[in-house]
Amino acid sequence: MADTWDESSAGVMRLPSGRLVRGRGLRRPLPDGPAPGYAVHLLGRRPPAVDWEARWLRWPDFRLPADRSEARRVLEEVWDRSARERVEVACGSGRGRTGTALACLAVLDGVPAEQAVSYVRRHYHPGAVETPWQRRYVRHFGDGGR
Repeated sequence: MADTWDESSAGVMRLPSGRLVRGRGLRRPLPDGPAPGYAVHLLGRRPPAVDWEARWLRWPDFRLPADRSEARRVLEEVWDRSARERVEVACGSGRGRTGTALACLAVLDGVPAEQAVSYVRRHYHPGAVETPWQRRYVRHFGDGGR
């Protein structure tokens, strides 16, 4: 993992495989240290431009992704790229949508879907994944999102 995060940096979560992913709230200042190489912004509206490669996944606050098939493709790409570069997942506060996306990454990394929310709450933020439907989304992400 040549160009990934420092595990001690703010918001960085280690997946069981060793991959590191940073979760962040976009309403907070950018943390000190290196910028991401790739970011996915989970927002209801198009985010402002950033100085690194970024992708917008339409995901309204307290809701689920507008297009679940696209969300799965994007999160699979995040998981893949996190093995070799600094990848960030971010929403407004960095907890609900970001926590949900991180829990889905944990599922992709081999964490059983029923345990993914607690994994993220333990390793990222205790308030991650805020709504019952976000928890249900993570549980069903393991079976392809059905």
